Amino acid sequence: MLHRYESREALAEALATGVAAVLAGGIATNGSASLAVSGGSTPELFLQKLSAADLDWSAVTVTLVDERWVPEDHPRSNAGFLRRHLLRGPAAVAHFEPLYVPAETPDEVEETLCARLGGLGRPFDVVVLGMGTDGHTASFFPGGDTLGTAIDPANPRSVAIMRAPGAGEPRVTLTLSRLVDARLLVLHIEGAEKLGVLDAAKLPGSAFDLPIRAVLQAPRERPLEIFWAPLAGEQPSTAAADRT
Repeated sequence: MLHRYESREALAEALATGVAAVLAGGIATNGSASLAVSGGSTPELFLQKLSAADLDWSAVTVTLVDERWVPEDHPRSNAGFLRRHLLRGPAAVAHFEPLYVPAETPDEVEETLCARLGGLGRPFDVVVLGMGTDGHTASFFPGGDTLGTAIDPANPRSVAIMRAPGAGEPRVTLTLSRLVDARLLVLHIEGAEKLGVLDAAKLPGSAFDLPIRAVLQAPRERPLEIFWAPLAGEQPSTAAADRT
């Protein structure tokens, strides 16, 4: 289901409101809720708005969809990004489960990470994915050395280690099977170029070429919710929230 918004601000407000409602429902039903979010520049405004939501944040566990193998004080750390934009204000009391622990390589602590992430409640209440112009989502990169395993819907493991030409550092990523059973699964993209990539991914083809296809094709009881807005200077959609 595609939700189009006229601006980044409108998208961020709507997405934050929707995510907060699902988290509140999880807390009311189960006493706790879980959220996995992406790094990068696209979700910055959404995360800032979500951080101010009126929730019992002490009952929320937050983790990342994926992480670069760098310490939290590194400028490319998704954990550092999350602390600056989400884990502040009311949301500062949420429990944060990082995907990086001090080690020379992620391979050394893969089993520890699998156990830690596998121990979180399943399914996640909310997962918010992003997408690059190369069609990657999470750290499912074209040419990734473990891409086949990471996007295998039958893979029971929670995390995979990924190295790929477009990834820069080694990455830790949640696996497809750990992501797509979320109660609310969102793909948050902005700009005409990414919308074009998404349209291409809906056509027949291999997930090894455009890994976002693995998410689009994964069997789910609930639809994937796609939130899109134009970048500054691009034409907005004709409707503030056009569902197709």
